[in-house]
Amino acid sequence: MPNPTEIFAQLDSRLGANPAKIANLNAGFAFDIGGDEGGLFHISLHDGTGHAGPGVPESPNVTISIKDTDFVDLVTGKLDGTAAFMSGKLKIKGDMGLAMKLQGILRD
Repeated sequence: MPNPTEIFAQLDSRLGANPAKIANLNAGFAFDIGGDEGGLFHISLHDGTGHAGPGVPESPNVTISIKDTDFVDLVTGKLDGTAAFMSGKLKIKGDMGLAMKLQGILRD
């Protein structure tokens, strides 16, 4: 099972490999992931380019708070984003419209 650091490294590679998927998105996502494997991470998208990794962007459009195990389940498809939000496992601050697009970016 991958940990959040590995997931963000893989995501960074995928963002560069598929610019069409993020062509019309300009956003910064901050992730506050709790737990032993957690930390602060980001996804930054700008005009078809994207980066993901440790740290948070300046003035993020969306901030997501989630436990490390729930984040891994979310990315691997074991946990539905809407269900996670409704049950309180996933907390979102900021632009909900952008947050809804995130599931398509996180899953390949």
